[in-house]
Amino acid sequence: MQREPFDPPVMSTERSILLVEDNPADLDLTLRAFRRRHLLNPLLVARDGQEALDFIPRWSAGEPLPLVVLLDLKLPKVPGLEVLRTFKANPLTRPVPVVVLTTSDEDADIESAYSLGANSYILKPVDFDKFTQVASQIELYWCALNKPARQ
Repeated sequence: MQREPFDPPVMSTERSILLVEDNPADLDLTLRAFRRRHLLNPLLVARDGQEALDFIPRWSAGEPLPLVVLLDLKLPKVPGLEVLRTFKANPLTRPVPVVVLTTSDEDADIESAYSLGANSYILKPVDFDKFTQVASQIELYWCALNKPARQ
């Protein structure tokens, strides 16, 4: 796991957002959109499915759970649907909302994601301004309005 240069320390009192994204262009687009929004929560990045799953032992050891996981489906090492299945099967991570943020508009992917416990399914817009709007809505709902489960 690599942290972006603007990230606050991992053990910040603010709960983080975990972004699971392997595509460098999509990662850059997402990071720029959140920067433009002046996101207050730390943003952690996992660049493949295994890096995302590697957070579970850290959370078990006491690191704060994220407020929300933004999960791409098309990931190397461990596919996004398997990451989702693992997160939702684990009693520790089950309450953490998982928002699928992907380019896949396949009915099978949408149905699978929801049957595995995804809390939302959002198609990635390719236009930066539209992506900034999506980032704003994600931040507003999941970081400001939504009441997270206790850790």
